Amino acid sequence: MSLKTERRGIHVDQSELLCKKGCGYYGNPAWQGFCSKCWREEYQKARQKQIQEDWELAERLQREEEAAYASSQGAQAGPQSLTFSKFEEKKSNEKTRKVTTVKKFFTASSKSLPKKDLKEAKAPSPSLSRQYSLETDRVSKDFIEFLKTYQKAGHDVYKLSKIFLEAMFHKRESNIDEQSEFTQDFYQNTADKLQMYWKVSPDKVEKVMDQIERFIMTRLYKHVFCPETTDDEKKDLTVQKRIRALHWVTLQMLCVPVNEDIAEVSDMVVKAITDIIEMDSKRIPRDKLACITRCSKHIFNAIKITRNEPASADDFLPTLIYIVLKANPPRLQSNIQYITRFCNPSRLMTGEDGYYFTNLCCAVAFIEKLDAQSLNLSEEEFSRYMSGQASPKKQDLEDWPADTCPGVKQMHRNLDLLTQLSKRQEHIVNEAKKLEKDLIDWTDEVTKEVKDIVEKYPLNIKTASQALAALESENIEDDKLPPPLQPQVYAG
Repeated sequence: MSLKTERRGIHVDQSELLCKKGCGYYGNPAWQGFCSKCWREEYQKARQKQIQEDWELAERLQREEEAAYASSQGAQAGPQSLTFSKFEEKKSNEKTRKVTTVKKFFTASSKSLPKKDLKEAKAPSPSLSRQYSLETDRVSKDFIEFLKTYQKAGHDVYKLSKIFLEAMFHKRESNIDEQSEFTQDFYQNTADKLQMYWKVSPDKVEKVMDQIERFIMTRLYKHVFCPETTDDEKKDLTVQKRIRALHWVTLQMLCVPVNEDIAEVSDMVVKAITDIIEMDSKRIPRDKLACITRCSKHIFNAIKITRNEPASADDFLPTLIYIVLKANPPRLQSNIQYITRFCNPSRLMTGEDGYYFTNLCCAVAFIEKLDAQSLNLSEEEFSRYMSGQASPKKQDLEDWPADTCPGVKQMHRNLDLLTQLSKRQEHIVNEAKKLEKDLIDWTDEVTKEVKDIVEKYPLNIKTASQALAALESENIEDDKLPPPLQPQVYAG
C-alpha cells in the first residue's frame, strides 16, 4: 500500500485502500495489503505448502537413513534381521507421531483437542473462572439474556462460545498468530452456522457476532493484548518516540484544511484527540473501532465547518495524521494489532469502521516514513527541526484574534523569550569554547618560542666566587691609584 505525496499535500488513491487481490474489500498493512478473507486464504496456502515440504523432507531423510542402515546390515542375518524390523517399526511410529503433532499444531478447530480436554471444555475450568471480574460477569449476564430470544440457536451459540474459551485457555502458550487464526475460524464457522443451520437473517447474524465478540474478548483481553511473545511493546515505544520527535509539524506542512481559530472547529479537534486516546481504555475490538470512527467523524465535521462544504477523502487523511501527531495515542501499534488479530473480520472488510481503520493504518505508516519531501521542506530544515536545533516560525502575536486568551499569549511570549535566551546561551558557550581554544593555542605558541630561544642562546650561569675572581683579575693596577679623598672641616 503505497503512499503518494504531492506538493498540494498528502494523497492516497482510494483504490489503494482496497484488497490488492481485487475482491473489493478493504485491505490492511498487517495483512500485506490483503483483506481478512484473502489473507487467510494466502496464509492457508503458504502453510499447506510448508507442511508438504516438511513432509517430503522427512520422507527423503527417512529413506536415506533406512538405505544406509540396510546397506550396513545387509550381510547380517538372524537376530539382526529382527532388530532391523524393530527399527523400521520404530521409525514408522516416530514418523506418524511427528505428522500428528504437526497437524494438531496447525488445525484451528476444537476437534483437534484430546478427548480429555473436550470433556473438560464442557464446563469452565476453575483457573479460568477465577479470572472473571465484575465486568466479565455483567457481560456474561447480558450475553445470556440476549441469546434467550434465539432459543435453541442461542443455547448452541453459548455452548460453542464456552468451548472456544476453554480451547483458547489451553492455547494460551501458543503463538499469537495461531490464536488469532483460531479466533478468526471461530467467527467464520459460527456465522456460517447461524445462517445455514439456524436460518438467522444477516442483520441478526451481525448482532449475534457482536455479542459473541464482546463475550469472548472481555475474558481474553489481558492474555492476547500486547503479549510478551511479540514485539508489540517495542513497536509502541518506537512509534511514540517518532511522534514526539515530530511535535513541531504544523497544519500548513500537512496541508490540513482545518482552521483551529474557529471555536467550533477547535472543539471538534479536541474531541477527535480525546476519542483516539480513549481507544486504549477499551477492551473489545469493536469498542476500539468505535473510538476510531467517532474520531474520524469529528475530523470530517471540522473540515466541513472550515470549508462550508462536505469534506473529501483527500482532506481526511492529512487531518487524521495531524490528529495522531497531536494526540500521540498510548500503545498505538498494540491496539492496531489487537484489532487486526481479534476483531470480527467482517467489520474490517466493509463499512465505515473498516474504512476509517484502514486510513488509520495508512496514517501510522505515513508517520513512520515521514521525510522532508512529505512536508514540503528542505533536507536541512527537516534535520534541524528533528534535532531540535530550530522550530518552525510561529504566528506573530499581533496577528492573533482579539478574543485570544491572554494567558495563551503570555505563554507564547515566554516561549519566545526562552528561545532567545537559549540561542544567546548557545552563542556564549560557543564563544567561551573558542576563547578557551585560543588561550591553549597561545600558551603552546609562547612555550615553543621560549624553547627555541633557549636552544639558540643557551644561558650559562657562573658561581659567586668565580665572578669575584674575575673582577679582581681585571683591576690589577688598583695599587697605583691615589688614596681616596678625605672630608675636611672648614671653620667659618
